[in-house]
Amino acid sequence: MSSIRRYAVCGLSARGLASFVLPILGLTDRTADGGFGYGSDEDDLSEYAEVVAIVDTDADRVAEFNQALERLGRTPIPFFAQKQYDELLATVAPDAVIVTSPDHTHAEYILGALRHDVDVITEKPMVSTGAAAREVLAAERESDATVQVTHNFRYPAAHREVKRLIQAGTIGRVTRVVMDYHVDLRHGASYFLRWNRQREFSGGLQVHKSSHHFDLLNWWIGSAPEEIFGYGALNYYGPSSPHRPDGGLRSKDPYFLAQEAAGVFPVEDGAREGLFGLHYPGQYPASRPLYLYDAEIDIEDTYSAIAGYPGGTSMTYSVDFSSTWEGYRVSIGGTHGSIELLHGRTVDGAALPTSDQVTVSELFGPTRVLEVVAEAGGHGGADPLMRRDLFAGPSPESLELGLMATSTEAAYAVAMGDGLVQSIASHRPVDLPALLGLARVL
Repeated sequence: MSSIRRYAVCGLSARGLASFVLPILGLTDRTADGGFGYGSDEDDLSEYAEVVAIVDTDADRVAEFNQALERLGRTPIPFFAQKQYDELLATVAPDAVIVTSPDHTHAEYILGALRHDVDVITEKPMVSTGAAAREVLAAERESDATVQVTHNFRYPAAHREVKRLIQAGTIGRVTRVVMDYHVDLRHGASYFLRWNRQREFSGGLQVHKSSHHFDLLNWWIGSAPEEIFGYGALNYYGPSSPHRPDGGLRSKDPYFLAQEAAGVFPVEDGAREGLFGLHYPGQYPASRPLYLYDAEIDIEDTYSAIAGYPGGTSMTYSVDFSSTWEGYRVSIGGTHGSIELLHGRTVDGAALPTSDQVTVSELFGPTRVLEVVAEAGGHGGADPLMRRDLFAGPSPESLELGLMATSTEAAYAVAMGDGLVQSIASHRPVDLPALLGLARVL
C-alpha cells in the first residue's frame, strides 16, 4: 500500500495555496517553474501527500490555477463546487480534507468530513463561533475521524523557548500573562478590504485573528480558561472613521497613500489579484469595489480582554488594527519569576531593538537574556515545522512541547474570541466551558 495520503483541499485561498497545495505538489523552486513555486526544497511534501480534488465556490479561480499547472506540464486537479462536497467525499473518498476557505464555511466542511469518517486538517480559527465549535467537538466524538487545527503561532523559535522555560518550572506556576498586540496600519487596513470586515463571515477579528493569540497564551499557561470579559469598538475604519476623506476620494485617503508604493490596496474597480497572480472573480468581482469606510463594516478594530483560569491565573490582552508598528509585548509572571518577550517591526519592516530576546528573571536570582534566532520559512519558520508535523508525523520536540493543537484547544481559542464579542455586547463575563458544552476544569 502507498504511504502517500490523498487530500481534498476546501478553498483555493492564498493560504491554501502557499501552505498546502504548492508544497504537496512539490512546487517549491521558484526558479524552475517561472515563479509559481513557494518556499524551499525542505517544504516539499510530495513524498507524503497528493491533492486529489479542490472544492471551491469560484470555478473561474480554480480553472485559472489549473491552467497554470498545465503550463508547467502538471495534471489539472479535479474541481468540485461546494454543493458537490458530499459527492466528492463519497466518490473520490480522500483520506483527509484540508480546509482553507473563509472562516464561516469551515463548520460545513469539517462536519461533512466527520460524517464520512474522513480526517480533517483545518486552518485556524477552527470555526467562527462558539456554537459551531461545540458542534464540531460533538461530531468528532461520534466519528472515527479526527480534526487537527493549524495553530502555527506555537511554532516560532521564541515561542517554543518560552514554553520550554515554563515547562521546566523556571518561573514556577504561571500566575498571570499580559499580551499587548499591535497590527500596523498597512496590515490592519487589509482586513477591512476583505471578507473579514463582516462578522457573519469572520466572527470578528476577535475570532479570525485573536484566536491565534489566545491559543498561544492558553498553551503557555497550560490550561483552558473559564471566563472572559472585555470591551471593544470600531475606532479607525467604517463610516465614522476620523480618517475618512471628504467625498470619499481615494487620492486623499491616508491609508491608501501610506500603502500606495507597496501595492497592497486592490485596484480602483475592485478586482483582486492574489498570490501568484491568481484572481478572485467570484469573491471579489470588479463590479463591487471595497472601501475602508463602507457602512457594511460591523466588527471592532480595537479591543481588550481579561480571562480567568483555574487556580487563580489570569490573562490580559489588548490589540489594535491601525498601529504605528507590528508585533507584541508579552509578560508572563510566575510564582518564582517572570519571562518577557518583545517581537516587532516598524511599518517599513525594520526590526525593533531587542526583538526576539527572551528575558528571564528569577524572583530571588539573576536575570538573563536569551537570544533566539528565527528560522527560515513562513511565519518566522513556523509553517515548515508545522507542515512536517501534520504530514510526516510529529517530531520529538513537538511531542515534548505539545506543539500540535487538539480540537478541544482550538475550540477554546474560538470560544474566547466569540465570548469576547458577546461580552462586548452584554457588558458581562462569558462562561467559556458552558459555551462549548464542556465541564469546568476543577
